[in-house]
Amino acid sequence: MNRRILVVDDEEAIREVVRISLEVATEWKVDVATNGAEAVSLCTDDPPDAVLLDVMMPTMDGPTTFARLQEDARTRSVPVILLTAKVQPSERRRYEDLAVAGVLAKPFDPIALPEQITDLLGWRG
Repeated sequence: MNRRILVVDDEEAIREVVRISLEVATEWKVDVATNGAEAVSLCTDDPPDAVLLDVMMPTMDGPTTFARLQEDARTRSVPVILLTAKVQPSERRRYEDLAVAGVLAKPFDPIALPEQITDLLGWRG
């Protein structure tokens, strides 16, 4: 099934690795945003099927971006997966308390990433 996913990360290398990983292994269309404000704007204009969102970004971090998406009826139902280098149990619980679709750790395995996203979102068949 053709899906569209928005990758939000302030690091260009991460955006590119994720984009290539997903486009090579799936038929998904991958859009990218460099920060939270851009992500909110893109999602509001044309909501994607899911968002892969970096936690630590300047200006508007991932949890703040997620909160903004939850405030808008047009983007509230878009599943969000957080991508973070902070994977201590207490931090993981805090992110899971946000009711995101999932949390993935950096560094991640680009080959396993499409499968991990598919599993978290229940995108089988």
